[in-house]
Amino acid sequence: MTLIRLSGVTKTFPPSSKDGSPVVAVDDVSLTVAAGEVCGIIGYSGAGKSTVLRLVNVLETPTSGAVEIDGRDITRLRERDLRALRGDIGMIFQQFNLFDSRTVAKNVAYPLEVARRPRAEITARVDELLRFVGLADKAGSYPEQLSGGQKQRVGIARALATSPRILLADEATSALDPDTTQEVLALLKRVNEELGITILVITHEMDVIRTLADRVVVMEDGRIIESGDVFDVLSSPQHAATQRFVASIIEDVPSGPQLDTLRDRHPGRIVTLQIGDDGRVGNGGRVGDTVTAAPGAGTATQADVFAALAERGVRFELVHGGINDIRGRVFGHLTLALTGEAEAVQQAIDAVSAFAPLIEEDARG
Repeated sequence: MTLIRLSGVTKTFPPSSKDGSPVVAVDDVSLTVAAGEVCGIIGYSGAGKSTVLRLVNVLETPTSGAVEIDGRDITRLRERDLRALRGDIGMIFQQFNLFDSRTVAKNVAYPLEVARRPRAEITARVDELLRFVGLADKAGSYPEQLSGGQKQRVGIARALATSPRILLADEATSALDPDTTQEVLALLKRVNEELGITILVITHEMDVIRTLADRVVVMEDGRIIESGDVFDVLSSPQHAATQRFVASIIEDVPSGPQLDTLRDRHPGRIVTLQIGDDGRVGNGGRVGDTVTAAPGAGTATQADVFAALAERGVRFELVHGGINDIRGRVFGHLTLALTGEAEAVQQAIDAVSAFAPLIEEDARG
């Protein structure tokens, strides 16, 4: 079931000066987010992703187009209905946005106090949430006494206070170190899987998308340039901007100076193969290339390839690349240096090519 829908949405801001032109922050964007899904929107600064988030949270209204939550066009709701809707949407911020003068428990309680919930209900809910985020022992502490990761966990607990159906995360891990980032992402996965809450996450970090999201939307200059299942986009990005993001977390096929260095360091013939989700060895093309199996080629695992090499007395060394696991599905590039008798090496390459196409980066022997 679609929970969030943007249809042909454009958001234009007035020019910053008299002689300037209007700023189109979001340009004819259409997207849907299913109930229970984690959807990541990624883009460089100025791509329009944060504006999309503010449109969903009704902090901005579209210049044109429609924004729907659970089938209702929120741009047409009265203020009273909007207030009720906002209670169904939790928000996590990059800089935590905690009240320094309030304890951890009081920060989490704030949305419930605004909603005028009974005191006993507030106390019980705060206790429940602090246990959920692992901060039951910090209830009486103040934000200045917490680490960055603890502050963000307080922010998550506060965002969950009113039992929202939707959680919006705006660069929620950008201010955190890598280890703490993984802890926060693991907590957000629990929020999605255990509580069934739909999450829309805005980020410029592809690793956040890989770890957390089911589906990714890539934005550039206010428009969606690519979208799809996270595995599909990461394993075969089509747009140049998407390829740059993917290259930040996934080893590509070595070329240029990188390949020259491998040649200097490793004797023999250097070949690159691509492992797909079904174990197929691909043609070693650059990220985004289409892998086409040879006529009659079957499915080959890494073990099949390594066995074909060993059977012919060919030694091999993994010199570049690796395998990526995206929620149990794998893909990646492996670059091998092959050494042995020239004829045996050629026979081994021919044997591997019978499984699926393989690109040869260096023919020295």
